[in-house]
Amino acid sequence: MKKRDRFFSIAFVVIVLAIVAISVVGILTARQAPTLLQGTIEAPEVRISGKLPGRVSRIYVSEGEWVSEGDTLIAIHSPEAEAKYLQARAIEEAAQAQSRKVDEGTRREIISSAKEVWQGAKAQRTLAENTYKRLERLWRDSVVSLQRKEEAEALYLSAKAAEKAAYEQYRMAKQGAQAEDKESARYMADAAGGSVSEVEAVLGDSHLVAPSSGVVAEIYPEVGELVGTGTPLLSIVELSAPYAVFNVREDMMPHFWLGRTLRGDVPAIATIDIEWEVFYIAPLGSYATWNSTHPDKSYNMRTFEVHARPVGDIEGLYSGMSVLMTTENIER
Repeated sequence: MKKRDRFFSIAFVVIVLAIVAISVVGILTARQAPTLLQGTIEAPEVRISGKLPGRVSRIYVSEGEWVSEGDTLIAIHSPEAEAKYLQARAIEEAAQAQSRKVDEGTRREIISSAKEVWQGAKAQRTLAENTYKRLERLWRDSVVSLQRKEEAEALYLSAKAAEKAAYEQYRMAKQGAQAEDKESARYMADAAGGSVSEVEAVLGDSHLVAPSSGVVAEIYPEVGELVGTGTPLLSIVELSAPYAVFNVREDMMPHFWLGRTLRGDVPAIATIDIEWEVFYIAPLGSYATWNSTHPDKSYNMRTFEVHARPVGDIEGLYSGMSVLMTTENIER
């Protein structure tokens, strides 16, 4: 009986020691196990939109297609804008013609006509003057009445004023337009030219081209749909400038700073130990806080968004791929 009790006691002690040993090993192993930090590959996305409102007449690309800078993407047809362009051109031509007319001066026919009017008024003034002088002598000799003499004087003064007015008209026609009129005509022509340039700039967006190389991510309208000014038509992902995005807990931020080089793996392209350079750090919103696991810390740890670009060219990186880093790579 005593032997059996002793056996059970020894077995119990062995089991307890085994459990303690396993626990200690597990704790040490857990402490030594590296923490995995996972990020996602992203790339700059450009949304293409235009200034021309109209109807989509043709789409030259499809989603997922690679395009180069300057490739035509989409065509927009706008009869209203084309009509405004023709109207602006007509106004410009009329303004330029008026400006040329002012610069060239008054036509010779108008100058000749104004001169003839002045000569006729001058002849009328000479006749009225001579008549007045004769009647004035006769009035002095008491041959004609005072009223007759005054009527002749009034006709003479009227003819004299008419001659002066005709002469001024002739002089103005001979000198041409004033400097202010010429300047105003030039300004009107320039304004009309500016309107034409404005419409031409809008019509320039009738065929939108790729501002940079990349992959067409999404096409929003269909052929035949009406689009307005500034409406996004499609988006291009610039795969030539990919970067990784990590959400990093606040207590790990001492290992991240701008310009630091890290190492991580991309399983999707079976590439390991890629160098990444941190170029952007910013805190996320309050919704992304991490609750403290230790009650005595009495604060919630924030989450920061960290961007890192690959050092050198890495082929095959696409948006959505995972980037894996461990604490061993981060802390060294």
